[in-house]
Amino acid sequence: MFKLKINRNAPCWCGSEIKYKSCHMAFDDKIARFKREGVIVPSHDIIKTPEQIEGIRKAGKLNTMVLDKVAEVIKEGMSTLEIDTLVHDLIVENGGVPACLGYQGFPKSCCTSINDVICHGIPSEDEILKDGDIINVDVTTILDGYYADASRMFMIGNVKEEDRKLVEVTKECLELGVKAVKPWGRLGDIGYVIDKHATEHGYQVVADIGGHGTGVEFHEDPYVCHIGEEGTGMLLVPGMVFTIEPMINMGEEDFYTDEENGWTVRTEDGKPSAQWEYTLVVTETGIEILTY
Repeated sequence: MFKLKINRNAPCWCGSEIKYKSCHMAFDDKIARFKREGVIVPSHDIIKTPEQIEGIRKAGKLNTMVLDKVAEVIKEGMSTLEIDTLVHDLIVENGGVPACLGYQGFPKSCCTSINDVICHGIPSEDEILKDGDIINVDVTTILDGYYADASRMFMIGNVKEEDRKLVEVTKECLELGVKAVKPWGRLGDIGYVIDKHATEHGYQVVADIGGHGTGVEFHEDPYVCHIGEEGTGMLLVPGMVFTIEPMINMGEEDFYTDEENGWTVRTEDGKPSAQWEYTLVVTETGIEILTY
């Protein structure tokens, strides 16, 4: 529930130690006007303080560095376990914690999702990258208690043109989703542009797996669906931190989860899938990408 009644002379809820009337009162009044019009609005615990945003920003820099290093070394003949080891060691050596490791029982430090794997692929010494593979490497870093999350696609060797196009269009979907984020805009604007671009190219958005709030916890509100209608959904306000991470299938959107490991999500029809992910914060004037 959005908190509307705070003594104007009390310390602001954001932790600034400034009086509420001089800090977030006008901000809250603006949100309250939207709420009275029937708009879904974020609660205070979704809105990050400047201190929290700075912590997430630092975690994001480390997370981006790790993915940059993966980009330098990933190649044909490498096992996905080697990728995981690299990710784990770089995060730990720089004072962080791999958020994936042990999360709800997940056994590794990152996700490696190849070809028809939509997400949550588990790194393995037996899984060797081959010429023509497309792979998503998904990394989440905890640094000083703050979380940052991002993933990238990598194309190994001589990738088929149709697979290359899927990877490129998926990144375009992410970039369009990011551009749709505006302070005092709506969450549905993001999914609308992503779904429109994907379907224009003959692809299907995985609607049942989406982005999420993050920063203080691994997964927070709001849920960010990658399909939507313009002008609908939760109000986007400065201080909100969340991921956009469209998963786009070449074929149908249907998927299943591997019964043996309980994690790996694959396309039902066996056709390739691609995903890109950024963490961003909504600002007074637009957005800032915190990790990519």
